[in-house]
Amino acid sequence: MKIEVLKAKLHRAAVTDANLEYEGSITIDRALLEAARMHPFEKVDVLNVTNGARLSTYIIPGGAGEICMNGAAARLCAKGDKVIIVTYTWIEESDADGWKPAVILLDGKNRPKQPAN
Repeated sequence: MKIEVLKAKLHRAAVTDANLEYEGSITIDRALLEAARMHPFEKVDVLNVTNGARLSTYIIPGGAGEICMNGAAARLCAKGDKVIIVTYTWIEESDADGWKPAVILLDGKNRPKQPAN
């Protein structure tokens, strides 16, 4: 049997912009995508620590330090909000005890505080 588990997490990212007029998605720093093993167009959940909002969208790669909420998501996250960005994957239940997601803890400028695990 398969179970859904956390694949990757960018923890406490700072939203750098909110662009209501863009057609949708979240723009994330390319280096953070690589560190977290996330991919362009991959589905993510965004958990807004600042206001409690939760939403699902997809990734588009961006520049250094960039975390931009686009389209409808810009109504739920404002510049300066702290968010947690997560992805999930399916694994065999028998592999669950040894599973290790990529967890990237970020500082106030969206830089990793530590190497990825």
